[in-house]
Amino acid sequence: MKAVVYTRYGPPDVLEIKDVAKPVPGNNEVLVRIHATTVCAADWRLRKADPFIVRLMNGLWSPRIQILGMELAGKVESVGKAVTRFREGDQVFGATGFKFGAHAEYACLPQDGLLEIKPANMTFEEAAAVPFGAVTALHFLRKAKIQAGQKVLVYGASGSVGVFAVQLAKHFGAHVTGVCSTANLDLVKSLGADEVIDYTREDFSTAGPVYDIVFDTVGKSGFARSLKSLKRGGFYVVIAPSGGLASVVGDILRGIWVSMTGAAKVIGGMARAAPGDLAFLKGLIESGKLRTVIDRRYSLDEIAEAHRHAEAGHKKGHVVILLAQTSQ
Repeated sequence: MKAVVYTRYGPPDVLEIKDVAKPVPGNNEVLVRIHATTVCAADWRLRKADPFIVRLMNGLWSPRIQILGMELAGKVESVGKAVTRFREGDQVFGATGFKFGAHAEYACLPQDGLLEIKPANMTFEEAAAVPFGAVTALHFLRKAKIQAGQKVLVYGASGSVGVFAVQLAKHFGAHVTGVCSTANLDLVKSLGADEVIDYTREDFSTAGPVYDIVFDTVGKSGFARSLKSLKRGGFYVVIAPSGGLASVVGDILRGIWVSMTGAAKVIGGMARAAPGDLAFLKGLIESGKLRTVIDRRYSLDEIAEAHRHAEAGHKKGHVVILLAQTSQ
């Protein structure tokens, strides 16, 4: 099968299309022929080893995981002997998680992993763009104990996590303010945000302690500004810390101190899908309460350009890679 492979860290040009062995599903696994996948932040960060901690996880000098890609949608090609949830021909969507491997024609996933029948009202490309951003947003909103009537600020509201954070916060009954650039104001409004702030023209923190939750999806809200905007005891969610190692460590230490004093609760780390999360999201999609946003579509041969666009940090929603042109 064809797959995107990289054997050294670096710019998008390190990505190569190669023929590799087609995976064989284990007893409890499903083999999916991938029709669509995405390039998300985890992909380009792993490719360029940014931040440096990536090298500690994936190999100091060269990457252990050599096929990137976390999200996918496609058709079940075959199933292992013990599989009962899926059968050949099922249209599915899901995520490989930090095993990656979705930038290829085929991937194996456990039947009890993050895998569900594709929403009936979504194409493969739309469904592929759901799992990473939606599960991340859901995980951290729940961790922040979101409640109806609260005020939530989503910084980076037009990105792959932000578009779902806005919609899910609205679903849970919050009053949502989205922060984005001028070009994305209308998009964020269309997702249900009650208010939008153009960060190029306005500082969201000038209103003082207003929000119960500040959800920073891109690591650029600023620690001091975010705490200034939170009500005492509110939650500051940071899922993509930015800056050098010293800056990141400093923010972690400040977060621990702030949480200990009770001024605010700072949370971050990696999102973990709970059982039933993808089924829950599928239900919202099929009831018309959740949608995805696709910025650009690329073929597998254009993977380097897709990485460049995703890494630039100005995409709206998702960058999708199409592997098969089929009826959907």
